[in-house]
Amino acid sequence: MEDLLVRDFMTSPASSIEADSRLLDAALALRRSGFRHLPIVRGEKLVGIITDRDINRYAPSLLGNISQEEYNAIFENTPLERVMTKDPLFTTPDTPIGKVVATLHNRKLGCMPVVEDGRLVGIVTVTDMLRLLHQLVTGSNSVDPSAES
Repeated sequence: MEDLLVRDFMTSPASSIEADSRLLDAALALRRSGFRHLPIVRGEKLVGIITDRDINRYAPSLLGNISQEEYNAIFENTPLERVMTKDPLFTTPDTPIGKVVATLHNRKLGCMPVVEDGRLVGIVTVTDMLRLLHQLVTGSNSVDPSAES
């Protein structure tokens, strides 16, 4: 397991969004991509992260006394920098995968951005680690989607 590195399991390139974007931009990017985590960059430098759970937490309840226009305005006017997790934990492509698995588990994280030479180069997620587990358990290098139950 020591010879398995983050670079062998990370998703690269990672979808990301610029720090000067709005909450609406992040919500749409996550919905379009189907991902649950979105690194936030300034240029190529990682400055934060936002998740689908963060967006749900910041969304006002439609059950309250709020109009559709007010609801939309919150998404359109909220800067990502106000709601993102700043300076998230990250890893490098050459980090042993076991160290990342331990960090994800111990910190209850869903992902870790991957940074090399100060720039975002990928992301490693719990889903990537499930793929690794599947490979270790079955000895297979691919996951058969038709095998889902």
